[in-house]
Amino acid sequence: MKHYQQMMARQRKWMFYLLALLILGWGLTPWQPIFLGLLLGSALSFYNLWLMQRKIRKLGEASADNKSVRGIGTFTRLASGALAVVIALQFEEHIHLISVVLGLMAAYIVIFIDYLFNKSTV
Repeated sequence: MKHYQQMMARQRKWMFYLLALLILGWGLTPWQPIFLGLLLGSALSFYNLWLMQRKIRKLGEASADNKSVRGIGTFTRLASGALAVVIALQFEEHIHLISVVLGLMAAYIVIFIDYLFNKSTV
């Protein structure tokens, strides 16, 4: 369990770094709609990552205690993605829609990169 908690902390740390980088890109470059879309998508992706990690941890604890769990929050994660798209469509002059969709995939990219860099420690 300690290894899983370290992995969760690493992934959240890298998501914070990514969000900080996107904020800098939004503030310092002329491509503000693109970076704002990436920022919106990545922020909701970070929420999805946190939610998924929390639900999986609870699933593991329930499994160890031979209890059942309702679900792992798939509907909530899909709803947050839909919310991001609705926000982007509502403010399409300020937020680039394709960037929002790419930002929503940020957590999965972070998970994959974390796996590649740390697969020797498993």
